[in-house]
Amino acid sequence: MNNSTLRIASPLAAAVISVDVQPGDPVLKDQPLVSLESMKMQTLVTAPEDAAVKAVLVANGDTVQAGQILFELECAAAATRTTPEIVGKVVTAEPATGNLLEELQTQLAYSSDAARADSVQRRHKKGYRSARENLTDLCDTNSFVEYGQLAVAAQRDRKDAESLKIESPGDGVITGLATINSADFGPQATQVAVIVNDYSVLAGTQGYFHHKKIDRILEQAGKASLPVVMYTEGGGGRPGDTDVKTQIAGLDVPTFARWASLSGRVPLIAVNNGYCFAGNAALFGCADIRIATKNSWIGMAGPAMIEGGGLGSFAPTEIGPIEIQAKNGVVDLVAEDESHATELAQKCLAYFQGDKQSWDCADQSDLREMMPLDRRFVYDIRSIIGQLVDSDSFTELSQPYGAGIIIGFIRIEGVAMGLMANDCRVLGGAIDAEAADKAARFISLCDQFSIPLLSLCDTPGFMVGPVSEEQAAVRRMAALFIAGAKITVPLVTIFLRKGYGLGAMAMAGGSFHHPRFSAAWPAGEFGAMGLEGAVRLGFKKELAAETDEAARDALFNQLVDSMYQRGKATEAAAHLEIDAVIDPADTRAVIVRALGIVE
Repeated sequence: MNNSTLRIASPLAAAVISVDVQPGDPVLKDQPLVSLESMKMQTLVTAPEDAAVKAVLVANGDTVQAGQILFELECAAAATRTTPEIVGKVVTAEPATGNLLEELQTQLAYSSDAARADSVQRRHKKGYRSARENLTDLCDTNSFVEYGQLAVAAQRDRKDAESLKIESPGDGVITGLATINSADFGPQATQVAVIVNDYSVLAGTQGYFHHKKIDRILEQAGKASLPVVMYTEGGGGRPGDTDVKTQIAGLDVPTFARWASLSGRVPLIAVNNGYCFAGNAALFGCADIRIATKNSWIGMAGPAMIEGGGLGSFAPTEIGPIEIQAKNGVVDLVAEDESHATELAQKCLAYFQGDKQSWDCADQSDLREMMPLDRRFVYDIRSIIGQLVDSDSFTELSQPYGAGIIIGFIRIEGVAMGLMANDCRVLGGAIDAEAADKAARFISLCDQFSIPLLSLCDTPGFMVGPVSEEQAAVRRMAALFIAGAKITVPLVTIFLRKGYGLGAMAMAGGSFHHPRFSAAWPAGEFGAMGLEGAVRLGFKKELAAETDEAARDALFNQLVDSMYQRGKATEAAAHLEIDAVIDPADTRAVIVRALGIVE
């Protein structure tokens, strides 16, 4: 039988660690020939087929180059063999990972709820959920990719490693990326950065690695333009991180600036339950949408800081209770509990993620019967909103604050929109300073994220009087004009009834011709100021000259009616101050056409 010689070349530049065969040795396919080491990594070269060792051209300790011949092997000739020289076969050793994987799983388990049964039980006793229970409920199944799970508090010179793993898993915060609502909008549109402060770890306080974890995930959110959902429960800064030797006050952390800088760039949603003080409260307050449970207390300082400042001793439950923070506009949505708060976060996030393909709505012809025939009677604007928009699509924000204007998110034919509307049951629909503040902030929010706006106007104008001026009416009401003037998103204004003075102009973005389309229901009425006030001011002498009270009342009503006839919606449309007068039942269709919504 004819034999053939194979020349085995080195696959890389390396040092020879061990030569495992001698000349004349028989070798089998895949039998080791030599061990090489390069850059502290070992490579095993084996025989490509059954053969005998004809020559060994290297020795232990030699340095070889890629392509250098190491061995000559003699094997049976093959008719088709054309390559007399080959690179030795490289074999990767079987990974001895059993112990390493076990060690990893043990370390990861420290942060699981199963390993922290006592902490979880304490949360449950209070009616609260664990941080990981909130995380699981918030995110789509199996979509969460966690960052920094193995972190512990920077207190290694105070406590041993085992204690830190048990007492400070994750350094009190869970961070990562996930999808939320992907079933409705697909995975690409639903990527979200998630931050869940864990109050069961060192009272959710913000330590060195805690901040670094948040900074890392916020950096990713900024780079990829991802929304962020943050659960903010926690006690603020932590003074006990003794491993940090290069700080004095620890005030050079970028967390707050990085979080605040994302406002207006990506949607920021904060969710709170329980105590939220100091740094945690600062983060909560910077969010675009702020959700808190009924069991929330939110303040820029906790009890210790307040007492340390010589301002008295207070229980945590005396600082920023939900009743106060909802009424003053700090909280946009009040939830029953953490489950409800999580549901609200998912729903609010959805308005920024896209349009829904399926929807339904109420019978629009019912809108014709929802406006009282008597112009002096109030009505329930929320019932009109519910009738007009897609079923169950209205999410109202900041209801107790500035209650004269209603704001929130809606959908019409599945398209997400922002809504603002006057409530005639509050101050007769007049816009006070708080309502102007609320509406201005909401207009800016919608504009920043390209969400079109619908305005339902029924206002006698801005609230006036000394009390109103004490609330900085001039500055705060002017902010509403500024916000409206700057919007680039489409605005549609529908005048349900009253459209008087500067307040009505503000509801239309600053001018009746600023909206893409402005229309009125047949009940619409317009004027530079409320009719009754205009008559009392403009016809003061005539009314004073009428000494008989009954005759004076008759004259007043006559003058009011005359002004009403001149300011009716049809007259305003005839003079082109508004674009149209519409059948209330056609309101949805008008909005759809004006915005160019395509089914």
